[in-house]
Amino acid sequence: MVAPDLPIGDRVRHYRKGRQQDVVAGLVGITPDYLSQIERGLKMPSLHILYAIARELGVPIAALLSDQTTSTPAPPPTAEAGVVRALMGYGPALSTPAVGPRELRERIEAAWRSWQQSPTRFTDVAKVLPGLIAEVEHSVRAHRSGTDVQQRRQVLRAAADLYFLLRSYLRRTGRLDLSLMAADRAVRAAEDADDPLRVAAAQWNLGHVLLATDEHDGAEHVAMHGIAALHAEVPDDAERAAMTGALHLVSTVAASRRRDWDTARDRIRKKAAPAAAVTGEGNFLWTVFGPTNVELHRVTVEMEAGNISEALYLADRVDTSAVQSIEREFTFALEVARCYDLRREDPATLLHLLQLETLAPEDLARTPMARGLVLGLVRRARAMHARQAEGLAHRLGLL
Repeated sequence: MVAPDLPIGDRVRHYRKGRQQDVVAGLVGITPDYLSQIERGLKMPSLHILYAIARELGVPIAALLSDQTTSTPAPPPTAEAGVVRALMGYGPALSTPAVGPRELRERIEAAWRSWQQSPTRFTDVAKVLPGLIAEVEHSVRAHRSGTDVQQRRQVLRAAADLYFLLRSYLRRTGRLDLSLMAADRAVRAAEDADDPLRVAAAQWNLGHVLLATDEHDGAEHVAMHGIAALHAEVPDDAERAAMTGALHLVSTVAASRRRDWDTARDRIRKKAAPAAAVTGEGNFLWTVFGPTNVELHRVTVEMEAGNISEALYLADRVDTSAVQSIEREFTFALEVARCYDLRREDPATLLHLLQLETLAPEDLARTPMARGLVLGLVRRARAMHARQAEGLAHRLGLL
């Protein structure tokens, strides 16, 4: 059984199952070099050749045809059905007693800690999110017409924080449509709570969804609007600096994705770095903003700009022990692996991928870039590294 998005070349290699490449090529009537190029994705065989390969390997031709044509396979959406159902439903009846804001806050913070710190974070939060969604939605409805304004605001703040978590979970599980919906609900909850800092955090979350959908201009607009509102409504303190800096990093990524490297570097140097100097390492409203995160963005910009040597030089100077999010640490290490991959340094690429498997195995299995790097090693690496990469591909469900 192979993943439905596995490319043709990887399917041929998989079904060859250790048989000598030159032997199979000879029986098919093609050169070993041509078969090697097919397996590495450099050549697309004709239907006649593909039929001959399938017949020699003892599989139907359909087994060699990928369901998708993308060269970097993407996993299918993996959001748990229970989370999706809870997000689309309404939970308990209105007559059911609502959970108080303090208990909601404690449960949401516990879920956030699991999401940011657990190697099995997808499994862990999927167990608690359906119940949390139902309780929060019910509590918001129950307090909508209440007379206790402060309690209502606390419930709405808790709701915003839960939607922040849902935005991240749904984006990382491939449900960008629902991630956008969660981000929108977060904005509404923060606005109803009349909490300018949470409104800014909601815009930061919305900006990340827009970046994920390649709406770079929209992400930048949201970030700049959030920064302007913060400066107009919130006193100059460390919390404002943290949210301002986090929003500047969203605008930095937007500029980098537009290939405007100078603007991206300028925003880090003149905006994000000074804000991080004020805040120090922190995790205000789950943004993980601080000096280390700023340095990680420097690496990202140089990698995306194609300055691989500079990106690796900067990466060597980063100590990720201060990062309070496995997701951010995972993304950084994956970008380093990508840098080594671009330089065709297969041992270093494989080493980082194996370290990522230890750090966050569920993230590795769900990330298209990681899947592409693993399959690239399977295709081209020398025998020992190719075998290790193939073992990793099996564990990720790619083969």
